[in-house]
Amino acid sequence: MQTEFEFTLPVGYLDQNGALHKQGVMRMATAMDEILPLRDARVRTNQAYLAIVLLSRVVVRLGSLPAISTNIIENLFAADLAFLQSLYVSVNETGKTTVTVTCPHCQTDHEVDLAELGGA
Repeated sequence: MQTEFEFTLPVGYLDQNGALHKQGVMRMATAMDEILPLRDARVRTNQAYLAIVLLSRVVVRLGSLPAISTNIIENLFAADLAFLQSLYVSVNETGKTTVTVTCPHCQTDHEVDLAELGGA
């Protein structure tokens, strides 16, 4: 069973030294990953912060960064945050990063890997 999924961010995290980090790994969430953030004072004050805390727990690697903190997730570009939220839903609802899409022109179904869309 696959529990970790590689991804490429659409923009990338720009660290304080100017290095861009785009390649990463997200793991499937556990029940505790979803419960513990609810105890966080930042989440109790601002429910929107739940996504920040949750992603900081399940993104296990981003580029050459030694660890992923809420500060890193807070400083992602909006496109990257949206990408990770979408990937989180896909990984944790279906256990995979691929979805079936239908071409609006030819009506043909295609498998698309969401984890690869960021680097396109």
